[in-house]
Amino acid sequence: MTAKSGMPPVLNIITLATFAASLSVRALDPVLPHVAEDFGINIATAASFAAVFAFTFAIIQPAIGAAADLFGKARLMTICLVLLGVANILGALSTSFPMLFVTRILAGIGSGGVFPVALSLTSDLVGPDKRQLAIGRTLAGSMTGNLLGATASGLIGDLLGWRGVLAVLGGLVIIVALAVAAGFRGAALAHPPRTSLTALRHGYRTIFTNPNARICYSAVFIEGCCVLGLFPFIAAFLFELGETSLSIAGIVIAGFAIGGLFYTLTVARLLPWLGMRGMMIVGATLVGMQLGAVAFGLTWKPQMLSLLVMGWGFYMIHGCLQVFASELSVEARATALSLHSFFFFMGQTVGPIAFGFGLQHVGKSATLTCAAAVIIVLGFVCAKFLKQRLPADAAARPDVKP
Repeated sequence: MTAKSGMPPVLNIITLATFAASLSVRALDPVLPHVAEDFGINIATAASFAAVFAFTFAIIQPAIGAAADLFGKARLMTICLVLLGVANILGALSTSFPMLFVTRILAGIGSGGVFPVALSLTSDLVGPDKRQLAIGRTLAGSMTGNLLGATASGLIGDLLGWRGVLAVLGGLVIIVALAVAAGFRGAALAHPPRTSLTALRHGYRTIFTNPNARICYSAVFIEGCCVLGLFPFIAAFLFELGETSLSIAGIVIAGFAIGGLFYTLTVARLLPWLGMRGMMIVGATLVGMQLGAVAFGLTWKPQMLSLLVMGWGFYMIHGCLQVFASELSVEARATALSLHSFFFFMGQTVGPIAFGFGLQHVGKSATLTCAAAVIIVLGFVCAKFLKQRLPADAAARPDVKP
């Protein structure tokens, strides 16, 4: 991102941070069958690693958002990257299921301090007219991290086992954390006036009195549950079809991230054509159709293509929801976006549990079809009720773009 594109060069540093934080998000998904085998647990129990990571990520968001608004976003983001790297390395050394479980909690804390703060920094730097494009570019870092994390996890898992996956990714995250810290030291960031506790309380009131807040936060919870809740079970679905290669599982899961990258490349053209409402409807419909396709027990190649289309559609609607979340408040923008992540990852906490229950009691086809129907309805609801509204506290901060 250069000056020619109209985007601040410091967004490159923010993108690097989201890339590093996202490397570990889906790292265990392709290797869960081997983790389950090593610790003598079933796949549903192993899927709890995804749930605890998401729950920890979610539960710290209100505190992370407040801390970022009060004490500085760039510094907090760098510290959390270091914590994430250390947690991964400790996970590689785990000798028991409870120990690995604890390290995933620490990893959730570390990852949870990066992405929403990165979105808040992006929103501070870029006005509303270019914000969806800027957020799309920041998402490119996250999608690339998800893509490489899932793919590398399968490849490394076949060579070094699941412990090798965590050790290698942990080392990479720490290296990137040092690079990001150095980059921010020389970056010309515009520092908004320090947020006080009084202003922060007012920001919470502003957020939750905005009619968009209820819809936006409910929508991302449902997204997390119905879409991301599926991912811990993809490797098991492939195992049922006789495809036991961890590399293949990683490649299939990476299809979703490739779809997200495709979104970042196409959003500049899609937005003027479809508008926000059209993006949400088309995106949700694409996701629902692909959830239905996965229910048919596709082999790995068409399943990867299906997840690619799913990722493209998912970020059409999710990118719109992120823009609406960034416009809930100016005084407490990091808090608003952290709450957005809180509800999204709470959905990802409930999702694996709900999918596990559904798969056990009503079967794969019924569970995925139900999730597909919910997502499609969600797109139409969001398109109808979410409206562009100026934040109530925008006039109080003329120095910061709403």
